[in-house]
Amino acid sequence: MLSDPLFILGAIASFAVLAILLVGIGGFARGGAFNRKHGNRLMRWRLYAQFIAVILIVAFAWFSAQSG
Repeated sequence: MLSDPLFILGAIASFAVLAILLVGIGGFARGGAFNRKHGNRLMRWRLYAQFIAVILIVAFAWFSAQSG
């Protein structure tokens, strides 16, 4: 499983979602100019990254089921 490139891409995408989410929550908690300027953009990026991560995870599960 760890040698499967699709699994690795899915894991990287999941960590990217986590990083974007943490930056967005941190900016929201602090408030101020950063949150006003970047808050909505970060949450949009999170949605895009989350969509890509879900597609990669589903593709990995589908290909794993087909080969096994």
